[in-house]
Amino acid sequence: MKPDYLIIGSGLSALVFGALMAKSGKKVQIIEAHEYPGGFGHTFPYGKYYKFNAQLHYVWGCGEGQTVNRILKHLNLDQKVTFEQYDPKGYDHMKMPGYSLEITGDNQLLISRLSQLFPKYAGNINDFILEVETISHAFDRFSKAGINLELFKLPQAAMGIFKYLKCTLQDVFDQFGLPKEAQTLLALQWPDFLLPPNQLSFHAWILLFTGYQKGAFYPTKHFEHVINSLVEVIEKNDGKIIYNQEAIDFVTDNKTITSVITRDLTNTQDSAQEYEYSGKNIICNMDPKKAAEMIGADKFSTRIQKKLNYDYSASNFMAYCAVKDIDLEQYGFGKWNVFHTGSIDLNETFQNMFENHDYSNPSFAICTPGFLTKETSERPDGQHIIEFLTVADYNFFKHLKDTNPGAYKKKKKEILNTMIDIVEQNYIPDFRKHLAFKITGSPTTNERYCWCPQGNSYGSTLIPENMSIGRLNHKTSLKNMYFCNASSGFAGFAGTFWTGAKLYQKLSGDRII
Repeated sequence: MKPDYLIIGSGLSALVFGALMAKSGKKVQIIEAHEYPGGFGHTFPYGKYYKFNAQLHYVWGCGEGQTVNRILKHLNLDQKVTFEQYDPKGYDHMKMPGYSLEITGDNQLLISRLSQLFPKYAGNINDFILEVETISHAFDRFSKAGINLELFKLPQAAMGIFKYLKCTLQDVFDQFGLPKEAQTLLALQWPDFLLPPNQLSFHAWILLFTGYQKGAFYPTKHFEHVINSLVEVIEKNDGKIIYNQEAIDFVTDNKTITSVITRDLTNTQDSAQEYEYSGKNIICNMDPKKAAEMIGADKFSTRIQKKLNYDYSASNFMAYCAVKDIDLEQYGFGKWNVFHTGSIDLNETFQNMFENHDYSNPSFAICTPGFLTKETSERPDGQHIIEFLTVADYNFFKHLKDTNPGAYKKKKKEILNTMIDIVEQNYIPDFRKHLAFKITGSPTTNERYCWCPQGNSYGSTLIPENMSIGRLNHKTSLKNMYFCNASSGFAGFAGTFWTGAKLYQKLSGDRII
């Protein structure tokens, strides 16, 4: 018997959609190329003692009544899947030469902190922060107005949003006349976007920046527990996830997708077994652009073809480390992240790293999730996980790996050593002496283990063109097939939760309060 919904991929939006549909009584089947569920949110073991999440570090939208919380309540998971909040008075600590700033959700306090640093620009800072607050409230009103965005009923909100539709963050910084140092401190969260201010959509920045202002969180039992809890809902309601099945083709009949062909990755031989799966409806959690290439662009309407013509987001360099015999709290770490830059100009810094592959003076994030929860299942007792994140160019690392594996490994080691040098110079003297474990990942690592084309971290890049009202959504123009992915919804933890829930509401008619 065909499942009601055959889902290709087990990324977070797919798991949310699948769990909601399974709980509502629909038959759900998921095929996944990886051996672990969760996509970018999956957790992988390394060695005997360590576990690391592939991409997630901290999240928003998890407070009482917020997006993730509402969806978890609908699944009866809100008491099982809980979150710990970062310090609301300073959840992100921004560090740059000569200045530091603790980002808070209290806008008056944030204005005060910035104005003390830059008293000559107090008025500019006040106007900018209040404008951000106004646009954030407009987005909130839109989300509450319903899925179809009742623009004519919300003219003031619409005007505020449309005003900046084509603007980058840099455009608005310049419009409000903020000093370069203040711009850098406010945009130093850029590793969460992997774009510099002169490319990043102002709307994308507002959604994430103010999302964290309303509460930055980390799962009490780590991200693996979140993923496993969604899987459990699916499986307890007669749903099924079939792993190690790579989608390699789609079978079409006119404008209808009838089935999906997979390659069984448990067989490493050249003649790996192929299987055919079908469903009454096909939910495509894999990258829409990649799926469209398999299906054939001519099968889609001209309008959808145009929307599928997006550039992928940048990828990242990750270092997963553990330290022992040290109290990180004594060195300024705690219930917050640290964002570091050695330069005042983030646009130039990004260009040096991403385009010139020069990491001699990098900007990067430092995450210490162990301060948020006492659950130590991901590391040995007495040790702390510390992770480093920055941008990386897929084409550069792919070429190195394919042509000179030794140079590829050397480049990864060089980047990590530079970051450790900076940590020792600015934060933790003799940091190397306390390292108990370290591994690094590049864009090719992302591509291999997260199945993301070109190692992209967010699907389509978060430039203004991709954040407009006419961006790709769940519609494919094909019968019985729907997109459910960051590129056809929104990236990030809360964004993908909502993407899955939004499609569920569209197809089921059930509204999540």
